Amino acid sequence: MEGVGAADSERRWLQQRCRLSGRRCQCRPSGVLWLQAWFTRVCSCVIVWACVAQLFALGPIWFSPRISAPAPSTSRFFFFGNSWFPNFSLRSDSLHLPAPPSRLPSRTYRSNGYLQVSCNGGLNQMLLLCICDMVTVAYLLNLTLVIPELDKTSFWADPSDFDDIFDVRHFIDSLRGEVHITQRLPKRFSREASNNILTMPPKSWSDEKYYLHQILPLFKKFKVIRFNKTDARLANNGLPVELQKLRCRVNYQALKFTPQIEALGKKLIDSLRGRGAFLALHLRYEMDMLSFSGCTHGCSKEEAEELKRMRYAHRWWKEKEIDSADKRLKGLCPLTPEETSLILQALGFDSSTQIYIASGETYGSARRLSALRAAFPRLVRKEMLLGREDLKQFQNHSSQMAALDYMVSIASDVFIPTFNGNMAKVVEGHRRYLGFRKSIILDRKKLVELLDMYENKTLTWDGFVSAVRLAHERTLGQPACRKVVLDKPKEEDFFYANPHECLKNAIECR
Repeated sequence: MEGVGAADSERRWLQQRCRLSGRRCQCRPSGVLWLQAWFTRVCSCVIVWACVAQLFALGPIWFSPRISAPAPSTSRFFFFGNSWFPNFSLRSDSLHLPAPPSRLPSRTYRSNGYLQVSCNGGLNQMLLLCICDMVTVAYLLNLTLVIPELDKTSFWADPSDFDDIFDVRHFIDSLRGEVHITQRLPKRFSREASNNILTMPPKSWSDEKYYLHQILPLFKKFKVIRFNKTDARLANNGLPVELQKLRCRVNYQALKFTPQIEALGKKLIDSLRGRGAFLALHLRYEMDMLSFSGCTHGCSKEEAEELKRMRYAHRWWKEKEIDSADKRLKGLCPLTPEETSLILQALGFDSSTQIYIASGETYGSARRLSALRAAFPRLVRKEMLLGREDLKQFQNHSSQMAALDYMVSIASDVFIPTFNGNMAKVVEGHRRYLGFRKSIILDRKKLVELLDMYENKTLTWDGFVSAVRLAHERTLGQPACRKVVLDKPKEEDFFYANPHECLKNAIECR
């Protein structure tokens, strides 16, 4: 009876609540009411915890942490901890390439002639602007490509041949069925050079129509054409997709370093990884870059004069008188080591960060690296990680040394170039191809403005940090479309920096 009385009492209490609220209620047993209350509480808890989880996951994207002073960040690597960057990809510890761009169908064709090419510049200029593009031209015109000749007369004076840097047999075999490649020109042509060989530079930034309509007809008269200038002779955009994918196949699959370079590069990478995560810094503050660009910010008067004399000593360099200050303000100069130190700290890297300098000798040597080393004591170079015997075979071979830096840059946890030259572009594109690995492409024009404001004390450290981070939220190597500028190819995005036609999970581009 007590249970029935309690139930009646509860029913009357509920009816009274309904009358007070003005609602029409249906009375339910107490057990049902208890289950309903329990279910409501469980659902509420689930919703609350889901919201908390979303805040933890998306908080770093919504809110940028502020640094009260130019002290090191507390996190070891900003992208491993509470990152203010969107985590658009997972890091891969493997150097294995993804599935290559689809092979072009094998074909049997009658060669229209032989194409000889002379590649000028450093490793990355030869790698991209010459070899990859000229293989594509040979495919387009049904030509037999002679293994390219590498530049031995430039500033670097590197005596290396193609087979000193690349695996020739792999190069030929991997493109068999698509492009005919031979190691040397048949002897009969050397005896009749004047009649059968035409030497010429192709037009810069040309599309397939130029080669089909203006170059191919020349082979009716000449059996061999030698391109003596091969940098930037193929357009970035507007080419058939099959040609763009062939450029990628050559770059990422056919061009493989020699076993000696591959082995030493792996040893270098293993040494770095044994010490933890690392950042590859392409510190392009080298004598040749400063001399030919005319950038002397941070140099003494004696150093500026030395760089100018070097520029005048090279007749092939047309631009002699250069306004260094104006060029710097336009973002056309590499960042100095001192500027780089401030930028890395603003980006959130701390003193425990391992930094590998992926470049040649810094102009000014240890003196100019003092500020960078003070902020980042774990600053290393290949000469510090490898023995003299390891590097002996590569001495005075700048392209082979650059190949080691290239391998390390591809494998690094983060890649940051201080100048957007050929090395920066090819590494950025290769890291996109490997799954959009993080590459921070610095906006030098914006950074120079911010650096000057901070140095003049018109911008606080907190303001400097916030502005630097805001300027680079979308320059991390994320999926993106190339910028196209009609009739101004030098102002548009470089194909090899973002070959989106060849990338998995790339966004739709037109």
